[in-house]
Amino acid sequence: MEMAHIGVHPEWHLYGQTFHCDTLISAWIVSAVLIAAAIFIRSLIRMKPGLIQSAVELGAEGLNGTLTDKLGEKGRKYFPYIATLFLFIITSNWLGILPFELKPPTADLNTTAGLALLTIFLVQVFGMIEKGPIRYFKRFFEPNPVFFPLNVIEELAKPLSLSIRLFGNIFSKETILVILTGLVVLPLIYPIPILALSLLIGAIQAYIFMLLSIFYISMAVEGH
Repeated sequence: MEMAHIGVHPEWHLYGQTFHCDTLISAWIVSAVLIAAAIFIRSLIRMKPGLIQSAVELGAEGLNGTLTDKLGEKGRKYFPYIATLFLFIITSNWLGILPFELKPPTADLNTTAGLALLTIFLVQVFGMIEKGPIRYFKRFFEPNPVFFPLNVIEELAKPLSLSIRLFGNIFSKETILVILTGLVVLPLIYPIPILALSLLIGAIQAYIFMLLSIFYISMAVEGH
C-alpha cells in the first residue's frame, strides 16, 4: 500500500451512482466472516460449555450488563442490534491488519455515516415505541419551546459526531500503519507493537461507538 493510495478508492459506476468497490468488498467479507462465525459457534452450543462457548457467553453477559446498567432489564431487548453493531465495527477495524491490501470498511466515511444514520434512526424508533410518538417528540420542546431549534440541531449533530469520530480514528490509524510499516526493513512482516496498537485502537473505537449508541438509546427511552 503506497502513501499516494491512502484515501483513494477504486470505483464502480452503476445506474449513475458511484460505489467504492474496495469498501463494499471489505464489508461483504466482514459480514461473511461474522455469519460463518455465528453458524460455527451455534453448532458448538452444549449444556456443558466448552472454551469457545464460555468465552462467547462471557462477552454476551458483559454486554448485557452494560445495557442493563444504563437501561435496566428492558435494555436486554436492544442486545441484538448493539451486539451486531459492535461486532461489525470491531471486525471491520481489525481487517486492516491483514496483509491482503484490504482497507477496513470503517476507513471510508460512507460506511461510518451509514452506521451512524442507521443508529440514530433506530434511536428515534425505539423512543417512539417506548413512549409513544406524541410523548417522545414532546422532548424536543423541553424544557421550553424556545429550545426546539437547539434540540433539533443537537439530534442532527449526533450522526455527524458518530461517523466522523469513527472514520477519523480508523483512517488515521491506517495512515500511521502505512508510514510505520514502510520504515521497517521487511514491510511485509508487521512488527508486533504496531499490530498491538492497531488491535487496541480498533477495539477502543468499536467500544466507544457502541457506548455512545447505548447512551443515545437511553436518552430516547428514559428521557434523562
